[in-house]
Amino acid sequence: MRLVSPHGARGSGRRIPRRSSAGLLLLALAVALSACSSLGPNLVAPHLSLVGMQVLSGDMFAQRFKVRVLVQNPNDLELPVRGLEYEIVLMGDSFAEGTSTDSFLLPARGEAEFDMTVTTNFVSSFGRLLSRVGGGKLENLDYQITGKVYVDKGMLRKIPFSHSGTVDFSKHLQPLKDKVEAGTLPGSGGG
Repeated sequence: MRLVSPHGARGSGRRIPRRSSAGLLLLALAVALSACSSLGPNLVAPHLSLVGMQVLSGDMFAQRFKVRVLVQNPNDLELPVRGLEYEIVLMGDSFAEGTSTDSFLLPARGEAEFDMTVTTNFVSSFGRLLSRVGGGKLENLDYQITGKVYVDKGMLRKIPFSHSGTVDFSKHLQPLKDKVEAGTLPGSGGG
């Protein structure tokens, strides 16, 4: 076995076998890749669903709504969420889109609820919705929410999501309980 000094002839006197240093390098690379893989391709997108919607204010030009969102984490690791980008479609028409910059820690296999305030234009979205229900109640409306969750963990920093369901405009949303405990969302989102 040939020994090579990493410092040339005037090194510290310690010699590292070339095969051992290559083996250590491969071992370090394998450890680094296994750590990355635990946060990469096996990460499942969080499940976002609309719990309810409530009119906050409005006039003929714009309306503001409180939208309550439930986020469920199907992963075995907690996700430090730093915001999301979304589009909400109601009954086949684009209703609202925007971003929320609220940061929170979503516990492993846990969930959190938060409120977003969204503003719509009467002519482009809420007016069409009212005409589609034909004066009926704003209950059990089909929706789809799509977008990306931004996380501060692993190599995958943007996780796309898409969910469909029904949402009720007619019930009054109760204020969220103070969620200051670890793993829950404080406050409300922006839209």
